[in-house]
Amino acid sequence: MKRSAFYLSLFSLCLISLMSFAQNKAIDPTNIYPKVKLETSMGVIIVELDRVKAPITVDNFLTYVVTGEYNNTIFHRVVEGFVVQGGGYDANFIEKKLNADIINESGNGLKNEVGTIAMAKENRPHTANRQFFFNVADNTNLDPGRRWGYAVFGAIVEGDEVLEAIAKVKTDYNESMAWEDVPVEPVLLIKATLLPAE
Repeated sequence: MKRSAFYLSLFSLCLISLMSFAQNKAIDPTNIYPKVKLETSMGVIIVELDRVKAPITVDNFLTYVVTGEYNNTIFHRVVEGFVVQGGGYDANFIEKKLNADIINESGNGLKNEVGTIAMAKENRPHTANRQFFFNVADNTNLDPGRRWGYAVFGAIVEGDEVLEAIAKVKTDYNESMAWEDVPVEPVLLIKATLLPAE
């Protein structure tokens, strides 16, 4: 009986320590809906993130924000009526450093609707890292179904008109990168800032 109580106490202590460690690792852990200000070369966008439905994705995004890793990056892919994607390259198309890939949270109930922010990924499901995109249409084809989708983790609360303007910039094929849909005039993400909790 005493041995059972000992192991139960030990298990509880380990669980509390693990929860404390996880909380300390999180960025602004008590803010359930953190807001991030994105200062772009075309204006300011403010996004509200949903830590309830996408905790892993939100904390991953905030890690890049608070370390300044999104500052002076470009929106390298702009497809009018589809997406505006960025976060991965500087103005010289040099890839920025990557942290570990994260688990795909696309089954969280949030949809790839106009004005939402979601994580870009490769074809394999759990390959989202630092690149993100804004949906500039209701992209139901990006939602999960029989296959993994793209994880939505927030939405624009200010600056819809800025996103609309970015979505309309002239794009072309970039020969050096062999990419379609690259803005002719770079659209910069000058600075990303985690706003104080309200």
